[in-house]
Amino acid sequence: MKIRRLGWAGIEVVSADGSSLVVDYIHDFALLTATQPHGAYAAHGQPAIAALVTHLHEDHTDIGAVVSAVGPTGLLLRPPPLAATADEAAFTEPREADFADSTLQVRAVADWERVEVAPFTVTAVPAVDGLGDPQVNWVIEADGHRIFHGGDTLFHGYWWLIAQRAGPIDVAVLPINGPAVRAPHLQPPSTVPAVMTPEQAVQAAVILHATTVVPIHFGVHQPPVYVEQDDALHRLAAAADGSGLTVVALAPGESTDVPTAS
Repeated sequence: MKIRRLGWAGIEVVSADGSSLVVDYIHDFALLTATQPHGAYAAHGQPAIAALVTHLHEDHTDIGAVVSAVGPTGLLLRPPPLAATADEAAFTEPREADFADSTLQVRAVADWERVEVAPFTVTAVPAVDGLGDPQVNWVIEADGHRIFHGGDTLFHGYWWLIAQRAGPIDVAVLPINGPAVRAPHLQPPSTVPAVMTPEQAVQAAVILHATTVVPIHFGVHQPPVYVEQDDALHRLAAAADGSGLTVVALAPGESTDVPTAS
């Protein structure tokens, strides 16, 4: 099994038989496309058998990108919708409208629900969104391997339960940039990181018994709205030193084989 990084938080997972699925695949978000390498979001090969999204923020859910990967009637797995007013759902309602207008097979998946999309088994696991919107993380299993995709979750207390119920994890794909985010509808703003920091990502990977961590969700700094922590990749490597973890930092478009957990 292989992982190909698609830029920002996106990955493609390819099984031994060539089947693939994509997670948090986007190609049309100006904040990112202005700063990420050209071609970071290019799909390739045969259509993916499913697209997964961790949550409905525009840097993780892009209907155009999903359709380009799975086709106009392909399968999209998503977290349950937010029960809220339009003002409270300012970051999720536009994507809900996109779903309603699409011809995609959109399926909401609750925590701990397993979905068979052969040759993959996909499990939604608990996650905590830094801005209060619904989020799941995904454990993707095929060919005797398991990959964890962490969206842009905070550090939380579910890691041990995830390891027990959905492990062992071979590769933990985790966000690392720990940004402070100023959202117009969330006032007063918080200076607490809205995503895991590099050090927290290492701790999560260790609890998951992963052997490899692939960093995502770093490289965008747009103050005062989005203030990324400094030197995230180097801090990740320093935190992982002595932990038994191997850090594999993939450039957009680059792939790596999935090793087996010890």
